[in-house]
Order: sequence, then C-alpha cells, then structure tokens
Amino acid sequence: MDLDADACFRATRARDARFDGRFFVGITSTRIYCRPVCGARPARRENQRYFASAAAAEGAGFRPCLLCRPELAPGLALVDASRQLARAAASLIDDGLAGEGGVAAVASRLGVTDRHLRRVFEAEYGVTPVAYAQTARLLLAKRLLTDTQMPVTEVALAAGFGSVRRFNTLFADRYRLQPTALRRTAPRPSAVDFHRFVLATRSPFDFGRLLAFFAARSLAGVEQVEGRRLRRSLAISGADGRPLAGWIDVRPAPRGPGIEARIDVRLAPALPRVLAACKAAFDLDCQPQAVAGHLGELAAARHGLRLPGAFDGFETAVRTILGQQVSVKAARTLAGRLVERFGMPIDTPFAGVRSLFPAAAVLADCAPSEIAALGIIAARAQAIVALARAVAEGNILLSPNVNVDDAIAKLRELPGIGEWTAQAIAMRALHWPDAFPAGDAGVLKALKQRQAMQATRIAEQWRPWRAYAVMHLWTALEE
Repeated sequence: MDLDADACFRATRARDARFDGRFFVGITSTRIYCRPVCGARPARRENQRYFASAAAAEGAGFRPCLLCRPELAPGLALVDASRQLARAAASLIDDGLAGEGGVAAVASRLGVTDRHLRRVFEAEYGVTPVAYAQTARLLLAKRLLTDTQMPVTEVALAAGFGSVRRFNTLFADRYRLQPTALRRTAPRPSAVDFHRFVLATRSPFDFGRLLAFFAARSLAGVEQVEGRRLRRSLAISGADGRPLAGWIDVRPAPRGPGIEARIDVRLAPALPRVLAACKAAFDLDCQPQAVAGHLGELAAARHGLRLPGAFDGFETAVRTILGQQVSVKAARTLAGRLVERFGMPIDTPFAGVRSLFPAAAVLADCAPSEIAALGIIAARAQAIVALARAVAEGNILLSPNVNVDDAIAKLRELPGIGEWTAQAIAMRALHWPDAFPAGDAGVLKALKQRQAMQATRIAEQWRPWRAYAVMHLWTALEE
C-alpha cells in the first residue's frame, strides 16, 4: 500500500484518530514505532518513517511503543482496501488462524493458492504473510502479558506459539525484553475468573443502538442485556480443536470509542477467536466516515450506526431461518424452545445466562420432526437440520473473511434457504458489508417499494455498503 509521507506527517502531528491503524510511524532516533495518535512528543519530520503495518515496521527493525501500544490500534474493514484479499488474509491472521494451520490454512479459507496470497499480501503490506503472522502473535502475547495475569506458558500457547522456548527467544530478540519484564507492571485484575480487554474503534460509535439491536433479539438463557451491558454464553474451539465454553460481558469502553470485554478464563485458550467475535459483533473495524460519506443523506442523521455481526455464525444462521416471514418476537420464542430442548447448561455469574446455543453437531443428529415438534414449520426444521449437517461436516463456514460468493451459493443450495435468508446470513454471520436482503419486508417498506427487484435497483447507489444501508432503513422505520 502506497503511503503519502506528507499526509502521514500531517495526520501524526494532529494525532488524527481517523488514521489510527491505517499506518504506523517509525522513529529512527529511538528505533520505536508508534500509532499516529501516540501521546509522546512528536519526533522531527526527518526522523519519521511510515509503514502500512506493524509487521512492516518490525521487519525494518523497529520495536513497539510501550505508551501508545500498537497492538491496540483498530483494524480496517474488508472493503476499505484496494486489495480485498490481502485485508481478508490479514484479518484471519490477526484472529489466530495462521497459528492453527499456517499460511496454507489462510489461503485455503480464502480459496486461493499460497503463492497468489503471498504476492498480493506483500504488495499491500510490504511483508510476507509469515512475517505478518509472527508479528501478530508477538503483539497478542505482549497484550496478554500486559493486560492479564495468565502464566507465560499459557500466554505463549494462546498467542499461537507451539513452544515456550521459541516464544521467549523471539520475544527477547524482537523487543529486547524478557516477557516477564512486562508482567511486573501489569495491573492486578479485580477478579480471577475473567480477563479484561479494551477494544478500540473509530468515532463516531453508536453503542446504544447496537445494544438496542441485541436487546430486541436477546435469547433467553443465552443472552442478557442489562443496562449498558451485554452478557452471553459462548462455545468455541481452542487452537488445538478442543471445544471450550464460557461467558463474555461487554460494556462501553471507559475512555474513547470502543468496548470493554470481560472474558471467562475458561475461554483463554481461544482468546484470538473470542476477541475476533467481539470485534465482528460490534463492528469495531468499521470506518464510519467512509460509510456515511458514501450513503449520503440516508446516513446523515446516524453517522455512528454500525452493522451488528455475530458472536456465533451458526447460531445467527439458525435464528435467521427461524425468522423467515415472522416477527422478531416470534423468532425469539422459537429459538428459545430450541435452546431449552437441545442446549447445554453452563455455569456463569449471571442469572440470565445459563445455557449454550445448540451446537451444529447436535442439531445435525436430529430428525427434522424432532425440531418441528417444537412448533417450528416443517420446512424450516428441515432447513435447520440441513444447515447443521453442512456446518458440522465443514462444507460451509459461517464466519467473516470467507469467500462470500461461495458461501452464499452453498447456502442457496440448502433446502428452505432462499435469497433473503442467504443475504441476511451473509449480512451478520459473514459480516459482509455489501449484503442486501432485497425482499426484506422492512427494507421494502422503508423504500416504499413492493418488489425486491425495485429495491435492488435503488440500492445499487449504496454499493459496497448496502448492509449498512439496510441498518439505516430499519432504524428509520423505528424513529
């Protein structure tokens, strides 16, 4: 990615938060690299170098600033990049996939060859995917050492290092510090049953409307919205594939736009995935100025409106099927019956969070008649079982940064899943910003149209942010 040195210098001098995470500043006199919003005294112009990624800065011999902490910089939404493939790969690496299966796993997820991914990735970031992945693991480890009391051994494993000795060596070589040097200044947690993280985003950030969206759809036993907090259970796989279950508790960040997430210690082996789920659910990588500028008058009154993602893609997809041609309230009732019949109990500190949503493998073993017995229309019961089997067998991945066209095509092939359902799943479970369920009743009503084709023609002007347009249309109906 080409960087304009004059523009980078002006953004750094102004500490412009709009550029936080878009580039990093290396200071040649100290060999430290910073975020453009760093509160330290600005270096002289001739002592500044600019990098498209933290990995590129570290590859040039710079160490991360301990004041502004580059690992806390917000990410970039997929459609913001000139090379979407490179951004998708970087997001998957940040979420820990490279630590599980290497760069080959990232390329496979995106449906490209290793060689093509390397070529596009280096053009965008100036480093290889392997180098980027190593920096991502080190920065995550740095964050865990600073913000948690996890033992160094657990930090190394959670960050994706297979060997503690290898982790200690790389950390010392790259940062000129022993891992325990950061641990001595780490804050003591207020409790020992969770880890606390602050995840930043760009302003404006309408946390209130996001929370209202989740509250209107909260699933009894699985989720609870209380005051300014969202609590829920979560089942996820660790780096070794072992199933894990725990809880999360999200509230607004204490300072600046973003969220504060408390994460159950039982989920520690899967922290990269849990943090990725939180980022997607609250759309923290969004660039609201770009979205609002493109949507124009539609978004004029709500620049901070975000696109709610999913904590669990399969759960969201099932609930989308249950929501076919019924109200949000009715869909919640049906989903509640599904949890009560097939969900697993879980211990949490919250009275309203006591169950896990049924796993794909559990519903895959059901006969459609068992699900229909809960008062769910037979066609939808059949669709849920077919989806569960496809997910359990690995034929469909319901998470951000997959090949969206391929995922939507596979969804359409399942019985009971048409265009509206596939697009609605893509909008939230895949967190695809250009998804557009044209036949949605709310969309048609807001646009004063009767046919999906007419809505699709109108929405062409909002590409590649049509999913955000849907959120604005839905919100306008409620105002």
